[in-house]
Amino acid sequence: MEQYGIIGFPLTHSFSPFYFTEKFAKEKRNAEYLPFTLKIIKQLPGLLENFPEMIGLNVTIPLKTDVISCLNYISDEAREINAVNCVKIVEGKLYGFNTDHFGFTETLKPLLNNEMNKALVLGTGGSSKAVCFALSQLGIEYKLVSASGKGDLSYNELTEEILQEHLLIVNTTPLGMFPETDQYPDIPYQFLSEKHLLYDLIYNPKETVFLLKGKEHKTRIKNGYEMLIAQADKSWEIWNDDNAINNTISLK
Repeated sequence: MEQYGIIGFPLTHSFSPFYFTEKFAKEKRNAEYLPFTLKIIKQLPGLLENFPEMIGLNVTIPLKTDVISCLNYISDEAREINAVNCVKIVEGKLYGFNTDHFGFTETLKPLLNNEMNKALVLGTGGSSKAVCFALSQLGIEYKLVSASGKGDLSYNELTEEILQEHLLIVNTTPLGMFPETDQYPDIPYQFLSEKHLLYDLIYNPKETVFLLKGKEHKTRIKNGYEMLIAQADKSWEIWNDDNAINNTISLK
């Protein structure tokens, strides 16, 4: 039986096991997709020893950057983003890819208009890196907003003028993710308008407090479910494409 899985912590929010299990059933594929709760990447080699038939892994928080240390090869895009959410395993070698940027781009493009040339990206983790890469590819300027001081702006520096200039706001933090659904990024929501688009990478719950607060000010909103599907399908494509590894460079 083919084996696939997802690594990270927490995994209680993840729809990926359900999505792929359903996919395998529809395609009558003799395969299974398993969740592996890993808090630190040092646990990965032991996991792979216990599951020698593993073909592919998805990677979620907080391991998207740390997993690079375990790879033998990496794609150009994943190297530039400095985050990996898809691993293909061939003859014991690990190949890293990033499909988050693809999923984000494909689901954002239909929502853009000519006024959306600047964005605020909330958070500086692995998902944030993929979002920033995608925005750059789309020609959209962005500023990183962080509570840790790693970004261009802190949350308390966000003014009415800044929000009026940045009509696209993307939440890449886990704030509001199930089960802690009462949390939300501390932006000045009172300065939002119908011109804004709030995009939350979280998909569980369907509408986070971040999105609900946007709706109160008539903003357009988008959750991360379609992005999840797009990046998952791209991962599946990579796992089943023998030529995918040709577009990678050696790390060891």
